[in-house]
Amino acid sequence: MALRQSSLLYPPLGLLSLLLFHRITTVAATRATILPSRPPPSGGTQAFREAPAFRNGYTCTQNYDNHVHIVMPLDANYIRGTIAAVLSILKHSACPEHISFHFLSLHFHPKLFLTIKSTFPYLNFKRYHFDSNRVRGKISKSVRQALDQPLNYARIYLSDILPVDVERIIYLDSDIIVVDDIAKLWSVDLGDKVVAAPEYCHANFTNYFTDAFWLDSSMVKKLERKGQPCYFNTGVMVVDIYRWRKGGYTQKVEEWMILQKQKRIYDLGSLPPILLVFAGNIKGVDHRWNQHGLGGDNFEGNCRGLHPGPVSLLHWSGKGKPWLRVDVGKPCTVDHLWTPYDLHRSSRIALEG
Repeated sequence: MALRQSSLLYPPLGLLSLLLFHRITTVAATRATILPSRPPPSGGTQAFREAPAFRNGYTCTQNYDNHVHIVMPLDANYIRGTIAAVLSILKHSACPEHISFHFLSLHFHPKLFLTIKSTFPYLNFKRYHFDSNRVRGKISKSVRQALDQPLNYARIYLSDILPVDVERIIYLDSDIIVVDDIAKLWSVDLGDKVVAAPEYCHANFTNYFTDAFWLDSSMVKKLERKGQPCYFNTGVMVVDIYRWRKGGYTQKVEEWMILQKQKRIYDLGSLPPILLVFAGNIKGVDHRWNQHGLGGDNFEGNCRGLHPGPVSLLHWSGKGKPWLRVDVGKPCTVDHLWTPYDLHRSSRIALEG
């Protein structure tokens, strides 16, 4: 199921979350079996409520080609978003037992591991360590401190982190909600491309790179080697890991990161070097699979609405995050589309206010 903009923006906010949640759970129940969650364990309190168990629908087969691999970063500061994202993916999947999650983290935090395990007891997942030494000396200070974190660069090294039998993945940031069957995104035909994502070929690239970049004709030619370069958001990507590894694309992105240290050519973290390698050379995906920019700006109080058209994935990219705004009682309109998936125990109180 996908959502359309006309049904999202204008209902009264008090009813929006309730109506959307009812609509989603009703459709999901016809696709896959949803078992009620177990009572919380005695002794101690869990930060998150346990999610129900999601079982495959009757149309699911054991074909390994239909097994979906999802990679997400795992960080204490974004764990609430990660859990909401996982719940949304499972809820809308016809074959949730065919989904494997691969979580990337800088450190082994037992509490994070236990949080995932206790919230999703039936989840098929693995945790991988990303060695921050891989990017030591390669990260340049960007316009936002959050973009400078080593974990933001882990997506560049997936071909070195994941086991060789994982040849294709969907990479997702932690600040997303999926309101459609993720298998539809998984089934995109990559053709001879390494990456698939929604792309925007009329984007203004001026703000993505510095004057030093634009004044160097050799660099500009590399960006425009495929004609008009197209922007894509690296928080939602389908990646052929086998081709990435075979083509040495980690090294190609690193070359731009090293050049950045010598001659500052961009200000936006891990996005620009990936664009410099792939812009204009990816498989385009319907824009419904990344309604990005919903984060707006918490500090300036800026809220953003949805782009025109159908929606399959909502992405709170930007400075603002929905759980932070909800907790202080100042949610944006689009944040009410996130709250039905919030399993944090404080959310019950926050939503009643």
